[in-house]
This record gives sequence, C-alpha cells and structure tokens, in this order.
Amino acid sequence: MSQTPSVASARTLARQAYQRIRQDIVAGRLLPGSKLKLETLVQQYRIGMSPLREALARLVGDQLVKTEDQRGFWVAPLSLEELDDISRVRTLVETEALRLSIENGDEAWERDVRAAFDALSEVEADLSGSELPVSQDVLDQWEARNHDFHTSLIAACGSPWLGKLQELLYHQAERYRRFSLSYSQGRRFVHDEHVAIFDAAVERNAVRACRLTEDHLMRTYDAVRSAMAKMQAFSASAA
Repeated sequence: MSQTPSVASARTLARQAYQRIRQDIVAGRLLPGSKLKLETLVQQYRIGMSPLREALARLVGDQLVKTEDQRGFWVAPLSLEELDDISRVRTLVETEALRLSIENGDEAWERDVRAAFDALSEVEADLSGSELPVSQDVLDQWEARNHDFHTSLIAACGSPWLGKLQELLYHQAERYRRFSLSYSQGRRFVHDEHVAIFDAAVERNAVRACRLTEDHLMRTYDAVRSAMAKMQAFSASAA
C-alpha cells in the first residue's frame, strides 16, 4: 500500500532533520551535554515539531541524544569510560567485518575499495601540505573520505548487523575525535596506515589487514584519549 504524499513528505523531513542534527552533534556544533530546546530547533532547522521529535527519537537510538522522563532532550555527554568502551567494541566489530569482507569480496568490492582509497589519498595528500589549524571544510572532506574508505572495506562482510554496528560506532568515535582536536598536540598523519591496510585487503591477506586495522584504531584511540584527558584536566582546573 503506497503512502500518501503528506506521510511521505513528513518522513522525508524527519530523515533530513535527523541527518542534519546528527552531523551537527558529531561535528561538535551542538555541544556535549547541552539542552536541545525544541522551539529553538524548530526555528534553526526550519522543521515542524512532529518530524523533529521523530528525528530526536532516532538520535536517542543512536546514543547521540539523551532523554529523561518527559524532561526534554540533551546532547549525549562525553566521557573517557564511554570512549574506552566504544573503541574496544568498534575494534571487535570492524576487524570481524573486515575479515569476512576480504573472504567474500568480489571484483566489484575490490574496485569500490580502490576508488575509496584513491579519493582518501587525494585528500590526505592535500592535508600533508596544509598548515595548522586545518579548516573545518577540509576536515569535513577528510572525514567523509575516511568514512567511505572504512565502509568500503567491510561492505562485502555479508552481515547487515555488522554493517549497522560499524556505522554507529564509527560516528560515535568520530564525535570524540573531532571534539578532541583542540586539545591534541599537533597532527597525526595516518596515510601510511591507510596504505598498509589497503594493500593487505586487496592482496586478500585477512590476518594482516585485521591486525593493521586494529593497530590503526588503537593508535587513533590513544591519541584521542590523551587529548580527552587533557581536556578534562583543563576543565577541572578552570572550575
């Protein structure tokens, strides 16, 4: 049974609002722990109250928004304990999905991986010659290409649930990574790590690719955790 135009339009608006608010949370434009005032969001995103509530409900499911007993909505806070948990579970999920994907991947999968790697490499070449601080536009472009690369690697895993979990955990980790940038020391170049993972994947060496991916994720985690600890120490001293 087809949907009426009004129902389809409402769902489209809710999906668009969900995508925009999620991106603003992940990018740190909506600060961790901040109250999400519905009237303000209606004006900011130019959306009705009903699709806005639907979008927020989805974000609660993504663990990016919190709600309590009809008291409203808040951007989910950040914590070192949650970062530890996200990093541990993401490593388990992504390496298992990568192992299956390398075993199952066909020529189309390999072409997609190569295309995603080439696009990421182009951005990382530009980053290597850019000055600090990196602009938000450049950072957004790198995040998009990095997401595409990691997603392409596991695309042939054959498990929709692994794919959904990896997507959820990727954006949770991205949120921490972006928020920690102002407290990090300099910039960590990861292109060589991406090259090594790509080479192992297209050579169908699943054991090596998974080990390199685990090392890559843990190095990122260590850098983000160090920056987050400095942020917490700074906040405590300023209180």
